[in-house]
Amino acid sequence: MELLFIALGGAILGLAAHYAVPRRRFRGVVLVPAVGTAVAAVVWVALTWLGMPWDGGWIWVISLVASGAAATGVAALVGRRREEDDARTFAHLARFGLARG
Repeated sequence: MELLFIALGGAILGLAAHYAVPRRRFRGVVLVPAVGTAVAAVVWVALTWLGMPWDGGWIWVISLVASGAAATGVAALVGRRREEDDARTFAHLARFGLARG
């Protein structure tokens, strides 16, 4: 049951990161929350395998901080890379007269 709660927390942090980080029009709505969910679940399971108690506070803090950091990093990286790639593609198409803009 706790894994469900931590996955939900990761999804919420990922959704918050999606809207907080600029350039959201260059990435999908589901990508960043999915990363937040996956990272939260994987970190939670890894920490339980390492022997951390699931009812302790640190496992929750570590899992949610890792989830938020990963979601924010992915949002920033994907947004920046997609914007650069779109500009490069448009410049290439415009050079050959194929772009309409």
